[in-house]
Amino acid sequence: MLPYPCACELFQDISECAGPQSELTELNCKVKERFKHLRLRIQDLEQMGKEQDRESDRLALLRQVEGHRKQMLSNQTAWRKANLASNLAIDKMEKENLLNVGGTEAKQRKLTKQSLAQTSSDITENLMSISRMMSQQVKQSTETMSTLATSSRTVLETNEEFKAMTGTIKLGRKLITKYNRRELTDKLLIFLALALFLATVLYILKKRLLPFL
Repeated sequence: MLPYPCACELFQDISECAGPQSELTELNCKVKERFKHLRLRIQDLEQMGKEQDRESDRLALLRQVEGHRKQMLSNQTAWRKANLASNLAIDKMEKENLLNVGGTEAKQRKLTKQSLAQTSSDITENLMSISRMMSQQVKQSTETMSTLATSSRTVLETNEEFKAMTGTIKLGRKLITKYNRRELTDKLLIFLALALFLATVLYILKKRLLPFL
Protein backbone atom coordinates (compact mmCIF):
# COMPACT_ATOMS: atom_id res chain seq x y z
CA MET A 1 0.00 0.00 0.00
CA LEU A 2 1.06 3.60 -0.60
CA PRO A 3 1.46 5.56 2.68
CA TYR A 4 0.23 9.15 2.46
CA PRO A 5 2.18 11.64 4.61
CA CYS A 6 -0.59 13.38 6.52
CA ALA A 7 -0.45 17.18 5.98
CA CYS A 8 -3.90 17.98 7.41
CA GLU A 9 -2.50 19.42 10.63
CA LEU A 10 0.00 21.53 8.70
CA PHE A 11 -2.78 22.89 6.49
CA GLN A 12 -4.69 23.88 9.60
CA ASP A 13 -1.59 25.49 11.13
CA ILE A 14 -1.06 27.48 7.92
CA SER A 15 -4.66 28.68 7.90
CA GLU A 16 -4.41 29.78 11.54
CA CYS A 17 -1.01 31.44 11.12
CA ALA A 18 -1.39 35.18 11.74
CA GLY A 19 2.31 35.97 11.47
CA PRO A 20 5.09 36.59 11.38
CA GLN A 21 5.84 35.72 7.75
CA SER A 22 8.86 33.60 8.78
CA GLU A 23 6.57 31.22 10.67
CA LEU A 24 4.38 30.78 7.58
CA THR A 25 7.49 30.14 5.45
CA GLU A 26 8.66 27.43 7.86
CA LEU A 27 5.29 25.68 7.74
CA ASN A 28 5.30 25.78 3.94
CA CYS A 29 8.76 24.18 3.86
CA LYS A 30 7.46 21.26 5.90
CA VAL A 31 4.51 20.80 3.54
CA LYS A 32 6.85 20.89 0.51
CA GLU A 33 8.95 18.10 2.03
CA ARG A 34 5.87 15.91 2.54
CA PHE A 35 4.66 16.49 -1.01
CA LYS A 36 8.15 15.62 -2.27
CA HIS A 37 8.06 12.35 -0.31
CA LEU A 38 4.57 11.55 -1.64
CA ARG A 39 5.63 12.28 -5.22
CA LEU A 40 8.53 9.84 -4.93
CA ARG A 41 6.28 7.09 -3.56
CA ILE A 42 3.84 7.61 -6.45
CA GLN A 43 6.73 7.31 -8.91
CA ASP A 44 7.79 4.04 -7.23
CA LEU A 45 4.25 2.69 -7.57
CA GLU A 46 4.15 3.72 -11.24
CA GLN A 47 7.43 1.90 -11.91
CA MET A 48 6.11 -1.21 -10.17
CA GLY A 49 2.98 -1.05 -12.35
CA LYS A 50 5.04 -0.80 -15.56
CA GLU A 51 7.01 -3.91 -14.53
CA GLN A 52 3.91 -6.12 -14.22
CA ASP A 53 3.78 -9.04 -16.67
CA ARG A 54 0.01 -9.13 -17.02
CA GLU A 55 -1.60 -6.27 -18.93
CA SER A 56 -4.62 -6.17 -16.60
CA ASP A 57 -2.41 -5.84 -13.50
CA ARG A 58 -0.33 -3.16 -15.16
CA LEU A 59 -3.38 -1.11 -16.12
CA ALA A 60 -4.91 -1.51 -12.65
CA LEU A 61 -1.79 -0.20 -10.92
CA LEU A 62 -1.41 2.65 -13.39
CA ARG A 63 -5.02 3.66 -12.71
CA GLN A 64 -4.18 3.71 -9.02
CA VAL A 65 -1.17 5.93 -9.77
CA GLU A 66 -3.40 8.34 -11.69
CA GLY A 67 -5.83 8.45 -8.74
CA HIS A 68 -3.00 9.22 -6.33
CA ARG A 69 -1.74 12.00 -8.56
CA LYS A 70 -5.19 13.57 -8.79
CA GLN A 71 -5.50 13.37 -5.03
CA MET A 72 -2.10 15.00 -4.60
CA LEU A 73 -3.18 17.84 -6.92
CA SER A 74 -6.32 18.27 -4.83
CA ASN A 75 -4.20 18.46 -1.66
CA GLN A 76 -1.98 21.05 -3.33
CA THR A 77 -5.08 23.10 -4.10
CA ALA A 78 -6.10 22.93 -0.44
CA TRP A 79 -2.57 23.97 0.51
CA ARG A 80 -2.76 27.04 -1.74
CA LYS A 81 -6.12 27.98 -0.25
CA ALA A 82 -4.69 27.70 3.25
CA ASN A 83 -1.78 29.95 2.25
CA LEU A 84 -4.16 32.46 0.72
CA ALA A 85 -6.23 32.61 3.90
CA SER A 86 -3.13 33.04 6.05
CA ASN A 87 -1.60 35.72 3.83
CA LEU A 88 -4.86 37.65 3.83
CA ALA A 89 -4.98 37.50 7.62
CA ILE A 90 -1.36 38.63 7.95
CA ASP A 91 -1.82 41.48 5.45
CA LYS A 92 -4.96 42.59 7.17
CA MET A 93 -3.31 42.60 10.58
CA GLU A 94 -0.37 44.61 9.24
CA LYS A 95 -2.68 47.14 7.57
CA GLU A 96 -4.72 47.49 10.72
CA ASN A 97 -1.57 48.05 12.77
CA LEU A 98 -0.41 50.76 10.36
CA LEU A 99 -3.80 52.47 10.43
CA ASN A 100 -3.87 52.35 14.20
CA VAL A 101 -0.48 54.07 14.57
CA GLY A 102 -1.03 57.63 15.76
CA GLY A 103 -4.74 57.13 16.46
CA THR A 104 -6.43 57.52 19.78
CA GLU A 105 -6.44 54.68 22.27
CA ALA A 106 -10.19 54.23 21.99
CA LYS A 107 -10.10 54.19 18.20
CA GLN A 108 -7.17 51.79 18.26
CA ARG A 109 -9.01 49.40 20.54
CA LYS A 110 -12.09 49.59 18.35
CA LEU A 111 -10.17 48.96 15.15
CA THR A 112 -8.22 46.14 16.75
CA LYS A 113 -11.38 44.44 17.98
CA GLN A 114 -13.01 44.79 14.59
CA SER A 115 -9.91 43.50 12.84
CA LEU A 116 -9.57 40.58 15.20
CA ALA A 117 -13.25 39.74 14.89
CA GLN A 118 -13.15 39.86 11.09
CA THR A 119 -9.89 37.92 10.95
CA SER A 120 -11.25 35.34 13.36
CA SER A 121 -14.39 35.01 11.25
CA ASP A 122 -12.37 34.63 8.04
CA ILE A 123 -10.02 32.08 9.58
CA THR A 124 -12.92 30.11 11.05
CA GLU A 125 -14.67 29.99 7.70
CA ASN A 126 -11.48 28.94 5.93
CA LEU A 127 -10.77 26.29 8.54
CA MET A 128 -14.25 24.84 8.19
CA SER A 129 -13.89 24.70 4.42
CA ILE A 130 -10.45 23.11 4.60
CA SER A 131 -11.60 20.69 7.30
CA ARG A 132 -14.41 19.46 5.07
CA MET A 133 -12.02 19.16 2.16
CA MET A 134 -9.46 17.27 4.23
CA SER A 135 -12.15 14.91 5.50
CA GLN A 136 -13.09 14.06 1.93
CA GLN A 137 -9.43 13.58 1.00
CA VAL A 138 -8.83 11.25 3.94
CA LYS A 139 -11.88 9.20 2.96
CA GLN A 140 -10.67 8.96 -0.63
CA SER A 141 -7.19 7.98 0.57
CA THR A 142 -8.64 5.19 2.71
CA GLU A 143 -10.74 3.88 -0.18
CA THR A 144 -7.76 4.07 -2.56
CA MET A 145 -5.46 2.17 -0.21
CA SER A 146 -8.15 -0.46 0.34
CA THR A 147 -8.58 -0.88 -3.40
CA LEU A 148 -4.82 -1.16 -3.89
CA ALA A 149 -4.57 -3.82 -1.16
CA THR A 150 -7.37 -5.81 -2.82
CA SER A 151 -5.62 -5.55 -6.19
CA SER A 152 -2.37 -6.81 -4.67
CA ARG A 153 -4.12 -9.81 -3.12
CA THR A 154 -5.81 -10.58 -6.44
CA VAL A 155 -2.46 -10.53 -8.26
CA LEU A 156 -0.94 -12.94 -5.71
CA GLU A 157 -3.93 -15.29 -5.90
CA THR A 158 -3.82 -15.27 -9.70
CA ASN A 159 -0.12 -16.14 -9.67
CA GLU A 160 -0.81 -19.09 -7.37
CA GLU A 161 -3.60 -20.29 -9.68
CA PHE A 162 -1.27 -20.09 -12.68
CA LYS A 163 1.33 -22.17 -10.83
CA ALA A 164 -1.28 -24.85 -10.07
CA MET A 165 -2.48 -24.85 -13.68
CA THR A 166 1.11 -25.21 -14.94
CA GLY A 167 1.60 -28.31 -12.76
CA THR A 168 -1.64 -29.83 -14.05
CA ILE A 169 -0.68 -29.18 -17.67
CA LYS A 170 2.73 -30.85 -17.18
CA LEU A 171 1.10 -33.90 -15.58
CA GLY A 172 -1.42 -34.16 -18.42
CA ARG A 173 1.38 -33.97 -20.98
CA LYS A 174 3.25 -36.80 -19.27
CA LEU A 175 0.09 -38.97 -19.22
CA ILE A 176 -0.60 -38.33 -22.91
CA THR A 177 2.99 -39.24 -23.82
CA LYS A 178 2.79 -42.43 -21.76
CA TYR A 179 -0.55 -43.36 -23.39
CA ASN A 180 0.84 -42.82 -26.90
CA ARG A 181 3.80 -45.09 -26.13
CA ARG A 182 1.52 -47.80 -24.74
CA GLU A 183 -0.75 -47.59 -27.80
CA LEU A 184 2.26 -48.05 -30.09
CA THR A 185 3.39 -51.09 -28.08
CA ASP A 186 -0.10 -52.63 -28.28
CA LYS A 187 -0.18 -52.20 -32.06
CA LEU A 188 3.23 -53.84 -32.40
CA LEU A 189 2.15 -56.83 -30.28
CA ILE A 190 -1.05 -57.27 -32.33
CA PHE A 191 0.97 -57.16 -35.54
CA LEU A 192 3.40 -59.81 -34.25
CA ALA A 193 0.53 -62.04 -33.05
CA LEU A 194 -1.18 -61.75 -36.45
CA ALA A 195 2.06 -62.56 -38.25
CA LEU A 196 2.59 -65.61 -36.03
CA PHE A 197 -0.98 -66.73 -36.66
CA LEU A 198 -0.59 -66.41 -40.43
CA ALA A 199 2.74 -68.25 -40.33
CA THR A 200 1.15 -71.10 -38.37
CA VAL A 201 -1.77 -71.35 -40.82
CA LEU A 202 0.63 -71.42 -43.76
CA TYR A 203 2.74 -74.08 -42.10
CA ILE A 204 -0.33 -76.30 -41.41
CA LEU A 205 -1.60 -75.86 -44.98
CA LYS A 206 1.80 -76.74 -46.34
CA LYS A 207 1.94 -79.95 -44.26
CA ARG A 208 -1.60 -80.94 -45.29
CA LEU A 209 -1.16 -80.22 -48.97
CA LEU A 210 2.39 -81.58 -49.38
CA PRO A 211 1.35 -85.30 -49.87
CA PHE A 212 -0.96 -84.34 -52.72
CA LEU A 213 1.68 -82.47 -54.61
